[in-house]
Amino acid sequence: MQILFYEKLSKNERCEALKRPAISARTEIQAVVAKIIKEVRELGDEALIKQALSFDKAEISSIRVDEREIKKASKELDSNLKEAIKVAYKNIKKFHEAQLFKPLKVQTMRGVNCELISRPIETVGLYIPGGLAPLFSTALMLALPAKIAGCKKIVLASPAKINEAILFVARLCEIDEVYQMGGAGAIAALAYGTQSVCKVDKIYGPGNAFVTEAKRQVSADINGASIDMQAGPSEVLIIADAKANAEFIALDLLSQAEHGVDSQVILVCVNEDLALRVSKAVQIELERLPRKEIAKKSIANSRIIIAKDLKQCIEISNEYAPEHLIIQTKSPRELLAHINNAGSIFLGAYSPESMGDYASGTNHVLPTYALTKTHSSLNLSDFCKKMTVQELSKKGFKKLAPSVEILAKAEHLEAHKRAVSVRLKCL
Repeated sequence: MQILFYEKLSKNERCEALKRPAISARTEIQAVVAKIIKEVRELGDEALIKQALSFDKAEISSIRVDEREIKKASKELDSNLKEAIKVAYKNIKKFHEAQLFKPLKVQTMRGVNCELISRPIETVGLYIPGGLAPLFSTALMLALPAKIAGCKKIVLASPAKINEAILFVARLCEIDEVYQMGGAGAIAALAYGTQSVCKVDKIYGPGNAFVTEAKRQVSADINGASIDMQAGPSEVLIIADAKANAEFIALDLLSQAEHGVDSQVILVCVNEDLALRVSKAVQIELERLPRKEIAKKSIANSRIIIAKDLKQCIEISNEYAPEHLIIQTKSPRELLAHINNAGSIFLGAYSPESMGDYASGTNHVLPTYALTKTHSSLNLSDFCKKMTVQELSKKGFKKLAPSVEILAKAEHLEAHKRAVSVRLKCL
């Protein structure tokens, strides 16, 4: 891995050191995705069946997965994997149940009552990537908060042929409908509906560049659907002091690097010796990975930055604003108060990112590409919407009315003023 001394870098060089890999061929992808969306809107299921054969090399006759097939896959799944999924289920459920919103009621002045209440989004669509890494863990991360929030209809889509573990999770979480469809076509079907696919209000879940672009396009269309977030390639930044375990760090870096060729991993440390040991450990561990060719390309986008002290490490991390932040220092919790921008934070040598990805209980659907400066990690509130309520007694109305009349008049909104004045006369 490339090693950089932060103090020796110019302002421009520092910006380059924290630059993400470019998302290539954006214009080309936009055109391809637009064509796929148009095809799904015009042909519905027929387009999805054709795309399954073309993109996923799967010959299917229907989009919706039959309940018998889901039961069969759930029964045949390895029992040890089932039990591990249930452990994750329990922890994720517990953490997200604790996030349930408590209605707020405030009397802003005597006789003027204001409330904040919550309602679930009625129909939601969960997109789960398939391919080389079928993310059944993501199905848990999306289905459980949707269920806890009280969404009336929850549907799941994943490329054909759907992995057995994803079908098991769908059954475990009581998903209403499961569709075998993938990529931009699946996003289009969820956003607009087809003969078999239910149109949803909001779409959740990660995916490749085509899925991400499709989510962008349907969310920009008033007739489409809302989305959870624009998620880019996976990333992790690790802050480490001189005493950190180099092998632990190397494997944490590779945990993200193996996600995809455009993933990025960064170590920010205060010690050159640790930097060299981590770089060596990365090369050793890399050769043991089944997905080493993917990880190698990701490592090419990655680097080790040596800072002058932990304070500068934090400054670098906050500027980069990582999706995942791991802090492997002697007293990691002492640094937490100074962290402003991160999707999910892992404190200490025995809190690897793998725990949050699967089973600690926190959600692994996170903003990337520095969006953690303004966006939150996925949580229960993403499956709800808030409404305000106000109720005024006659006394409260009379007390507040003169101020509202003055304000409305100053803004030249006469109907607003008269709506108050007429009522005053009635009193």
